Amino acid sequence: MPQELGQSASTGQSRGLLAADPVIDFDAGPPRVSFEFFPPKTAEMEGRLWEVVKRLEPLAPRFVSVTYGAGGSTRERTHATVRRIRRETPVDLVAGLRRVADFEISVAAYPETHPEAQSAERDLDNLKAKLDAGASRAITQFFFDVDLFLRFRDRAHAAGIRVSIVPGILPVTNFAQLKRMAVTCGASIPEWMAGHFDGLDDDPETRRLVAASIAAEQCRRLHANGVHEFHFYTLNRADLTVAICHMLGVRAKKPVAAVV
Repeated sequence: MPQELGQSASTGQSRGLLAADPVIDFDAGPPRVSFEFFPPKTAEMEGRLWEVVKRLEPLAPRFVSVTYGAGGSTRERTHATVRRIRRETPVDLVAGLRRVADFEISVAAYPETHPEAQSAERDLDNLKAKLDAGASRAITQFFFDVDLFLRFRDRAHAAGIRVSIVPGILPVTNFAQLKRMAVTCGASIPEWMAGHFDGLDDDPETRRLVAASIAAEQCRRLHANGVHEFHFYTLNRADLTVAICHMLGVRAKKPVAAVV
């Protein structure tokens, strides 16, 4: 008798809308997640940011990060400072922080190579040096090609890197904005992605649905290849991140009913 659509042959459980339902597949529980925000430029934006923080708080992220100066008037100064630190003391900075206290330090990784790196090999050497100096994990620049990340992870392992390489996940709501960001960051956008957003410029609701589906499928494929932690670039929005986390099984704990 043919297996019914949407059921698991081994368990008979519903597999959900995704090709493999992450809520069922996470045998050891849902994945660990972390969130990134950027500083608000106005009091109104600050109010909205704290609404986002409060909405994401029940998901119990492992940590949150703040990108200083992202998108604001201090961005160029921030970039110049970071470039100088990376050029002059990238390893000393990590080692110095570990000497101050037992910080948990995350460093950036670039599956498609940092735009200013001399080569992919030199970029990977720099990542390994930062990790050898005491960094706890590496978080990647956003990407959309899962195979690209897996190849980078293989290269890192071959280079002797053993700490976690956490994929950076960017839910996309504005495709035009994404293209500008990708140019700045040196990230590629698969050709198929443009087709999914084609004709949705004036349909933000459908764009959000498409964005959540793409990001959830990206996470599902990553999990199928042994990834158990995700870092979300929220862009100071909660809706998509909450939806994607829900599909991954990351949900707020239900309140315990009071005993009468």
